[in-house]
Amino acid sequence: MVLWAVAIVGVLVAYAAWARAGRTARKLEALNQSYWELRYDFTRLRSQVARLDPETQEAQAEASPSQPAGQVAFVSISSMKKKG
Repeated sequence: MVLWAVAIVGVLVAYAAWARAGRTARKLEALNQSYWELRYDFTRLRSQVARLDPETQEAQAEASPSQPAGQVAFVSISSMKKKG
C-alpha cells in the first residue's frame, strides 16, 4: 500500500513539474517575442531620427572613425593565418 502511495505522489509531482515547465516555456516565448519587437521598433525609430536629424550620424561617425556608420567590417580567416 505504501508503494502505491509513493507512486501516486511521484506521478503528481511529475505532473506539477511538467505543467510548470510548460508555463515557463510560454513565458520565455513571450519574452523572446517582446525582445525582437522592441529591437525592431528601436531600429526603425533610430533610422527615422537619423533621417530627421543628420547631425546624429555625424556624431556617430566621430565616435567610431575606423568604421563608417552602419557598416560592419569583414576580416577573412585566411588573412589572419600566420604565413611561414
